Amino acid sequence: MKRVDALLADYGSHHRARGNLVCHAFGVTLIVFGIVSVLTAPRVGRLTAAEIAMAAVVLYYATLDVRLALAMSAAFVLVDVAARAAGDWRVGLAAFVVGWIFQAIGHAVYEKNRPAFFRNLLHLLVGPLYLVNELLRIRRPAPA
Repeated sequence: MKRVDALLADYGSHHRARGNLVCHAFGVTLIVFGIVSVLTAPRVGRLTAAEIAMAAVVLYYATLDVRLALAMSAAFVLVDVAARAAGDWRVGLAAFVVGWIFQAIGHAVYEKNRPAFFRNLLHLLVGPLYLVNELLRIRRPAPA
């Protein structure tokens, strides 16, 4: 089993309840939007801190699966456009907080378990990848 498949399977094992998946679809999206929004203002030369962070994350994703990394690049472009349109880091901060509230509700109410990142911090990066994979079905789970 490839590393990406093991990461997606492990993350998925903590996200089986439909209500939790819905909460995570909103929560993870808001969290990523929030991070990108807050990092849009700081600049390093001609690049924003958000662009640097997204590029670094996409490079990590490319080590796992190139097609998923390309899909995440497209998702990041959409999030970056939305963050720039919002134009205020406070909107991003609010989105970040609301996103974590969705995450907490998903685990407390629907899944009744602790978030996967409590056991493995890498799951903070796997969450967005998992959602994009669930949406686009780029990698299929291995047969049981």
